[in-house]
Amino acid sequence: MDLFDSNAAERANLPRNMIENSMFEEEPDVVDLAKDSSAFSAFPTLDPDEVAYEPRSSRLLVRGLGENDMDDDEEDCESSARLLGMSFMNRSSSHRSNSSPYIRQSPPRTCSRPSARTMVVCVLVLVIVASLTMVLYFLPGCIFTRDGCPKANKTAPLEPVYPNSTNGELFPWAELRLPRSIRPLSYELTLTPNLDNMTFTGIAVIEMSVSHNTKRIVLHAANLNITKATFKLGDGGAQDVTVLEYKPRQQIAVKFSEELKTGQHCVLTFDYSANLSHTYDGFYNSSYTDKDGNKRVLAATQFEPLSARKAFPCFDEPSFKATFLIRINRKPTYMTLSNMPQAKTTPLRNGLVQDEFEKTNVNMSTYLVAFVVANFTSVSSTASGTKVSVYAVPEKKEQTDFALAAASKLLQFYNEFFEIKYPLKKLDLVAIPDFLAGAMENWGLVTFRETTLLLDNSSSSLEKQVVASVIAHELAHQWFGNLVTMSWWNDLWLNEGFATYMEYMSLQEIMPDLDTGNLFLSMRFRAMDKDALNSSHPVSAEVNTPEQVEEMFDSVSYEKGASILLMLNASLPKEQEFKKGIIQYLKTFSGLNTETNDLWNSLTQVSSQSQNISEMMSTWASQKGFPLVTMSRKGDKVILSQEPFLLTSDSTTKGSRLWNIPITYVNDSCSLASECRQMFTLKSKTENLKVPESVQWLKLNYKNTGFYIVDYGNDGWNALTDALSNNSTILTPEDRASLIHNIFALSRMGRVPFEQVLSLLNAMSNETGTAPVKEALLQLNRINRLLDKRQESGLVARMKTYILNHFGSLMKNQSWEEEQSLSKQELRSSLVFTACILNEESCIDKAKSLFKQYKDSNFTMKIPGDLQQAVFTVAAQSEDDWKTLLTLYTTTSNDAEKRKILKGLASTQDPRRIVWILKASLNGAIIQTQELPLIINTVCNGFIGHLFAWDFIQINWDRLIEKFPVGSFAIQTIIKSTTSQFSTQAHFDQVQAFFSNLKQRGSQMRSVQEALETIRLNKRWMESNLQALGKWL
Repeated sequence: MDLFDSNAAERANLPRNMIENSMFEEEPDVVDLAKDSSAFSAFPTLDPDEVAYEPRSSRLLVRGLGENDMDDDEEDCESSARLLGMSFMNRSSSHRSNSSPYIRQSPPRTCSRPSARTMVVCVLVLVIVASLTMVLYFLPGCIFTRDGCPKANKTAPLEPVYPNSTNGELFPWAELRLPRSIRPLSYELTLTPNLDNMTFTGIAVIEMSVSHNTKRIVLHAANLNITKATFKLGDGGAQDVTVLEYKPRQQIAVKFSEELKTGQHCVLTFDYSANLSHTYDGFYNSSYTDKDGNKRVLAATQFEPLSARKAFPCFDEPSFKATFLIRINRKPTYMTLSNMPQAKTTPLRNGLVQDEFEKTNVNMSTYLVAFVVANFTSVSSTASGTKVSVYAVPEKKEQTDFALAAASKLLQFYNEFFEIKYPLKKLDLVAIPDFLAGAMENWGLVTFRETTLLLDNSSSSLEKQVVASVIAHELAHQWFGNLVTMSWWNDLWLNEGFATYMEYMSLQEIMPDLDTGNLFLSMRFRAMDKDALNSSHPVSAEVNTPEQVEEMFDSVSYEKGASILLMLNASLPKEQEFKKGIIQYLKTFSGLNTETNDLWNSLTQVSSQSQNISEMMSTWASQKGFPLVTMSRKGDKVILSQEPFLLTSDSTTKGSRLWNIPITYVNDSCSLASECRQMFTLKSKTENLKVPESVQWLKLNYKNTGFYIVDYGNDGWNALTDALSNNSTILTPEDRASLIHNIFALSRMGRVPFEQVLSLLNAMSNETGTAPVKEALLQLNRINRLLDKRQESGLVARMKTYILNHFGSLMKNQSWEEEQSLSKQELRSSLVFTACILNEESCIDKAKSLFKQYKDSNFTMKIPGDLQQAVFTVAAQSEDDWKTLLTLYTTTSNDAEKRKILKGLASTQDPRRIVWILKASLNGAIIQTQELPLIINTVCNGFIGHLFAWDFIQINWDRLIEKFPVGSFAIQTIIKSTTSQFSTQAHFDQVQAFFSNLKQRGSQMRSVQEALETIRLNKRWMESNLQALGKWL
């Protein structure tokens, strides 16, 4: 971000004296003024951090800083202006008529008084002459030169307005981003947590280098009580210094009377204390209940994105990398973990033990630092020379084997794939009992929720898929994010998009039995659903506030980022080009920070066809949304055109946005094998493609590897519908699912009638593929819930009949026994769950019977993992079985099963229980607060629950944002869950009024704009289709 980049509007809002104190002259240069202000003692020295460097052709002179001399040209122009005024008056005098009464004559004997008219004319002439003279006199001399006057320099640096620190003194910095004048080199941290009173003390020693002259050091600290601070310059002695704090930006500063000089080294030391956080970020306390019913406490960290500052003073931005040496003082009954292996343990006089960890052998961003104080046990192995360990509470040690095997396999795979060895000596994976995120990629100490790391021996393949995916994602971060890190949070996708892409790619290579292809496909569909909103954002987006940083953690950064990488890989002519490009990227920028263009440039350099990947991919990274490709055909000519796919029309950008689209396609002569795929690049608004006239139909976007939607037009859709009705397997399952997703999206947009949607579904009535069936059920269930929330009971009944008629035979054919195939488990889970929530009689009976057997076996009988959700949801509708489930939730140690039980409990339609479970999850005693977003999402699926949930978040908003940061993924999920099924003007008005009144407590969140847009879209679709739905169904 350029400091003090002032546009016209900003200048208009400046104090009057600041606007008036600027004139443009030839000398001196702005930069010279900033570097040497000694000549101008009336003004403070500008730190280079505050200078916006301008072209040398743009010069600024601040009035009062120098002499008021004019150069020769300006003096000439000034004199010319004055002479021009005088000559004008002389010429006026010489041209007077002799008959004028004002011509001097011989004095007559008597004077006649002039007429009134004559006096008026005379006065007017004198006024005009005087005015012209003054205008000419005061005009700048440059007006009369050939080049004219210089234009106003709107990017000139203006002296910042500094805020007041907590002690009333001016705080010496006025920006969110820290100045670049100081760089940290190393941290030595000594922490003493007290898990009895939930506090900690710390000593932070920060060694720094001076990048350019400055009189201040600015860094981050939040909620820390700094009791002492000392400063040492070079080999000099340490001196006490005063620490200023500006809480709104969580910044602290030390000011100096003399400048620190470029190249000098210095050390700041802070003694401080703080409370362990009661939320899920910073250095926070957690707890769990052991097998004997005793409460156990622990402390863990979660620093990404902006919370390292809550544990120690630091330069808490990704680009400020440094080394870390960490010491933790603990009671002998605890153990500690950090990023590096433990170097030594020393008993202390106060009965504590100090664990010192090795100094990091890599430079790290602060958000990757981690430490844990707990009572865990572990299992270990060695992979590629690195010690790999999995830690958990003692009761769950037996559930760590799968994670250890998966992590070891993945570490070895990534070492070979990236051709860069994992740089640390050890890799720990730790299951934290109370953890908000799914996992966190701290270098060498990866932390997880228990549900995303632990599995028992009876876990299903679907449950293993979840755990393996999360581990693969976090281990990919050890290269993408840790070794090479984005420079700022605007490019978060370089971390998360890559890790998401590698998560699926790696598992397809080393664990193909986990069949992650369908999961990746569904994820791309959901990313498109979000990105189709006008309230979406580019993959690489501007980030200027802490709330905007939090909001970057969404499906655009993760899933869209992964999707455009998949598309790029699929479009490159040689199979290994993408791999070579990312290896070059990692090797070139190892240990450094990057921006999006650095990745594109690395890929361009290895492109065999000298393809300008940067030119192509910038269209996908720098603008929000994605294209709608429309296809029409005339004989052998296929006309392809593109426009933004926008569910909400946006006339300001619709015509100007274009993408460089790698179109892939197959036709009726060859449509299944990858060799059938052909490619065409669509760069402009409309282009033509030639195909043989014998081709009956075309299917664009082979296997949905491209991030775009296709409208085939009436003829194209009819041709595909006819082909599928004759043979539903003429396309790959991915392509069939893609057609279903696309036509529902086009219906939501208003491009195709819902009748066309049903026509395609009817043509696929014999569909048995997992991906297309799951996508069709998801889309139909979404519409059914919207109808239910509008109390359209007649249409709800018809939709239920349609779904059961269309998929009924497939539902009835599902077995309720153990199923080995993961793909079949996915299909069965979706079909059975849909049948049960639609109250299909045989499904309800089987679920009740299975739960009774489960109870009668004292919960030792195994319910197949993919059927558990349906069984627990049905059971929760019974008063007695709901109580049984709650007891089971508090006693079971199987975390995957526990999560499904919780969703079952939240699916109740009993108002009293809905209120109880919402309150219980917020309080956190029986149900951990980390599960609140999941509970709200589940509650909202029910007719009664969605209204209770909306009231609940309005009443408890302030408590929610105490638990979860404004803009965080948890808050995004809560907002979306409670509002996405509204479709009336009344609900729109309620949502708008509530969030607009929040002001700084959340009104500006992007997720609020998404919620309002979604309600408008739901309302529009319902109003357009309600009358016709009855007829079509």
